[in-house]
Order: sequence, then C-alpha cells, then structure tokens
Amino acid sequence: MTEPTAKPSVKSSNFPDASQDISASAHKSSKATNKVNAENKQSELNIQQEKSTQTGVVTALNKAELLALFVLPTADDSLAQNNSLNIYTTNQTLTNQIPTTADSENSVATQRVALYQAQHARTQQLYLASAATRPTYLVQTLKTQFAEHQQYLLAQQLDKRGLIDTDVIERLWQQLHVVDDIIEDIVRHMPAQQPAGWQLTTQDGSNPLCLATIGKLKHNKPIFDQGSLNSYVLSHFGVSSFTYDRGYYIGHVVGYLFSCYFFAHLSISYGVTALGEDVVSDYDYASLETPHMVRLLQGLDGYCKKRIYQLAVICARLSVFASDKRIEKMLIAEVNDFDKKLQQQHLDVLLLQGLMPDSNDSTPLF
Repeated sequence: MTEPTAKPSVKSSNFPDASQDISASAHKSSKATNKVNAENKQSELNIQQEKSTQTGVVTALNKAELLALFVLPTADDSLAQNNSLNIYTTNQTLTNQIPTTADSENSVATQRVALYQAQHARTQQLYLASAATRPTYLVQTLKTQFAEHQQYLLAQQLDKRGLIDTDVIERLWQQLHVVDDIIEDIVRHMPAQQPAGWQLTTQDGSNPLCLATIGKLKHNKPIFDQGSLNSYVLSHFGVSSFTYDRGYYIGHVVGYLFSCYFFAHLSISYGVTALGEDVVSDYDYASLETPHMVRLLQGLDGYCKKRIYQLAVICARLSVFASDKRIEKMLIAEVNDFDKKLQQQHLDVLLLQGLMPDSNDSTPLF
C-alpha cells in the first residue's frame, strides 16, 4: 500500500526589511492579486471543462488542479496557498451561486442542477486521472475541511471530564485513508447501472448526512459541497444535495445502501422515496419504484454490501450527529456534577433547623 500523500508545503515569501505597515500592505495587495488571478484561471478552467464535456472529451488536469476541485476556500491555508490556482475552485463559484431564502423555487432547481453537473464533472476527472496524477488518499488531505472533523475537535475541547473515548475516535481520524481504500474496493465490485434518483427524509427534517445544501433550509446549518465526509463519500457514487427538509440523491444504488446503513447505525428514523421524474430537470436519471430498487439491490453481491456497511459505520461513528450526542452527554454531566440526593438531605436538615440554606445566620425563617 502506498503512503498517503503529504500535504503540499508552503514557501514563505521573503519580504525586505521595511515598516510593518508597508509589509502588510504589500502582502494584502499580493494576496488580492493572487486571488483575482486564481479566479480568472479557475474561470478559464471551468469553461474548458464545460466545452470538453459538451464535446465528449475530458481535459486532463494535473495533480494540483485536480486537488483544487475538492478543496474548499476555507480549508487549510497550506493547501490554499501552494496551489497555483489558489484553491479557489468550482466550490467557491457554487457557493456564490447558492440562492437566498428569497429566491424562487425555479432558481433553487437551477442551482441544484449546476451543483450536480459540477459534482459529476469533478468525480469524472478524478477517475479518469492517471495513477501519477490522482492524489493518493485524498480523503486524508481533505479532512480538515469536513464538518465532522470540526465538530469532533469541538467535542474534544469540551471534554474536560473525560467522558468520551477520545483515543478511539482520534485513531479513526488518523486512519481515515481506509475510507479511500474501501471506496476503491466498492467501485471495483459494483455493477454498471443507470443513475437512479430518490429522496431522503428524517423525522425532524435535519441533514444528518451533511449533504451539500442548496436554497432554503429548515435547520440553518449550511454545508458546502465537499464540506463533509459523507458528501465526499457519496460523490464517488453519484450526486447529492439537501434542500429545506430533505436530501436528494442521484446515482448508483450503493449510495442508497450507504445512506440506509448510516441512518440505521445511528438509530435515526428516516424515509426513502423514489425521486420523481420532474423533480430535478435537465439531469438524466431513472425514477424507480420499490420493486426496481429491490432488483438493483439483488444485483449487488454480499461482499460489496459488507464493504458498503463498513464504510457507513466508519462515517456514522465520525458523524456530526454522533459528536452532537457526545456533547449532549457532557451537558448532562455538567447539570449533574454533584450528588443531588445528598444535597436534598442537607437542605432538609437546614430547613428543619430554621436556617437559610448554606447560611451562617442563626435567625429562624419563621
């Protein structure tokens, strides 16, 4: 097994000796110029990709450009500064295009299709890339931008009483490259299939899968494309998004199976229905009823299902939902940080003596 690719190093700029104001001004000017150049280059790259897709030819990207398609603008600075494109990628363009709550449903549908096309093109670039070009263990490089990792770090900082098994979760994050290994194994074993669409809903209308959000949300917790581990995983099998109170997925049936295993492991009540033919317009997918879904699942061998289950369990253990439950446990512990029964007994004794609780004043209450 090859070793995970190390994060690109950053060469610091050597400024000449001058006042701090001049240096800061020069740094800001340089940074702004780099950003503009990066956006111009990325715009040209997007246009080339769109033309190539229309003509049926995919433009090959180098490793830095390929990595740029997955990294968010808010990701680790060492990644953002090293890339000649400054890592301001398609994700930034999509982020700027996400409509506000005042936008029409028609606009939301348009943005959803734009997101799906970008997700599909990015995954196509990844799998058509040569072994030398494709980033090794990409998931390990991207983990700092995942909402799951950020929530884990928050839980770790809050755990002053040692209530959560930090070592086990930390070990799982350190071994995150296993996710890429399992995905690669699943892709080798899953049968060819026309993309199918379905809707995912949970009891409270939340987004436990942390799918990329588009348009209005019932719970105001937006997730950028590739801003979560589950978004990264599901993008290998299809395209997905979340709007208002439900998730949308179009792709291979293994994505459906992954979602079911994920919800079941976390004991989350959920529902899955076929995505109607007109829900996502201008994007090719099959709207399949339950009998057809059963046949697709029957086409998967046992080994493939087991690997999908393993992948779902890893993602469930690292999920924002699981971290939130750990934080809730800490909240309960803070509320119950003393022996309540003993305190009640102490209170009763003080009241019988006619004393104010925890007061040295001997004046009777009555």
